Amino acid sequence: MSADISRYRFQRALRPFSFPVAMIACMTGVALAWAEGARIEGQSLQILLILLGGVLAQAGVNLINDYADIHLIRRQPGPDTERIVKAIRFNFVSGMMCFLIAALIALYLITRTGLELLFICLLGLAGALGYTLSPVNYKNRGLGVVMVFWLMGVLMISGSHLAAGGELSWSIFWLTIPVSLLVSALLLSNELRDFESDREQGLQTLTVRAGYAMGSRLYQALLLLVWLCIGLFWLIGLLSYAWVLLPAALLVIRPLQLLQASRIERVRLPPLTARALMGFGILYCVILVLPSFSF
Repeated sequence: MSADISRYRFQRALRPFSFPVAMIACMTGVALAWAEGARIEGQSLQILLILLGGVLAQAGVNLINDYADIHLIRRQPGPDTERIVKAIRFNFVSGMMCFLIAALIALYLITRTGLELLFICLLGLAGALGYTLSPVNYKNRGLGVVMVFWLMGVLMISGSHLAAGGELSWSIFWLTIPVSLLVSALLLSNELRDFESDREQGLQTLTVRAGYAMGSRLYQALLLLVWLCIGLFWLIGLLSYAWVLLPAALLVIRPLQLLQASRIERVRLPPLTARALMGFGILYCVILVLPSFSF
């Protein structure tokens, strides 16, 4: 079956619904630095650059995401094959430009923070390029859900935390996990939406390899783990005001229902998962900084 050109148009490839990943990851890092006692006041430019760099990195990952599909598309040629390849290459160049601008922002932030941030940025960039490019291509090895947990979750939060003046510790690492799990759930929602088309094109995502039913169960498990982590962190005293997060639980109801929906209805699964991430992430940042206020 030949590929659908609409899938590779710039706006679709940009996947703006996924930008909450970078925004929430960066906001969480800043909130953790604030809770740790870092001086955030008067650092509005630095915080804006952290957010912009994160979104540009996310855009870069999205835009290069389909580059490895070229050889698969040419194995199943159709009337739009060359137009699709041209669109994918344009998106790839645009993605690399996003990485370049993000790298320039990162260099500025490194000069203000230190070499720890440089190490995290280099690790993140290597992982982002390896996500879809050969010979690594985590996406086609079924490792995308795992890798985004680390790259767009733990590493991006930790890097933002350092850039905002925080210091790394094990408690910071544990507090990155709930948001990182939701980041993985968002990528998985994309795989679940595209399950049929990915299978038809021979893409070996985790959901194609494991099957739709197993992918759905993993999606449910990731959401459950988020709330188990919150409960555990509250019990051991790592989080306060955990009850503030309860309204965010309502945002996962509709995405869970869509797991059993038709292929056409499932198109709404990624944006609704992104909405759940955004709602949870905002409230999570609130409970992280609340203890620093005196009431």
